[in-house]
Amino acid sequence: MTTAGVVLRAVYASDIRRALKIALHLLLITMVRKAELTEARWDELDLEHGIWDVPAERMKKDKPHRVYLSTQAVELLQELQHLSGRSEFLFPSSRGDEDRPISKSTLNQAIRALSLDVQHFVLHDFRRTASTHLHEQGYSSDAIEKALAHKVAGIKGVYNRAEYADQRRLILQAWADFVQVQLTSSNVASLFKVA
Repeated sequence: MTTAGVVLRAVYASDIRRALKIALHLLLITMVRKAELTEARWDELDLEHGIWDVPAERMKKDKPHRVYLSTQAVELLQELQHLSGRSEFLFPSSRGDEDRPISKSTLNQAIRALSLDVQHFVLHDFRRTASTHLHEQGYSSDAIEKALAHKVAGIKGVYNRAEYADQRRLILQAWADFVQVQLTSSNVASLFKVA
């Protein structure tokens, strides 16, 4: 079982609130950065077509990014719609009266509270794990890098303007399917530190 699978199983076994469980699951299967998810707004999503358009102002490279949503991501987002109420944010803060997203540290705090027996784990490891797994499965490196919203360096980045839409949709579905197997597998070692 991958570290990501261990972490996600621990998340679902924990008593953190359901919306945070969904946030961590989505963070893993969409391969986005933490702030891209925690500050997401409902008007960025087209669940019918499985598309999430992250605006440039929330992207590391200041360019808009399209995320192709797996069937698992769409199902989680549909559940989340009922949990988030009338907020414009996917993950509204539960503190205060104003409509604002959860803080950037909320997901880190949720992971730290799990007392996982996983050395040096940080949420960004989800992206590394996804990239490594997808490369090992033989998917196109260019499509994986585009799915991660990485800028391709050098002359290749200058000339190659491909979006790899079909490949990215396939990759994100394959990754979500793999994560689902990790989540439901009965082959689980000890997840928690002994106090």
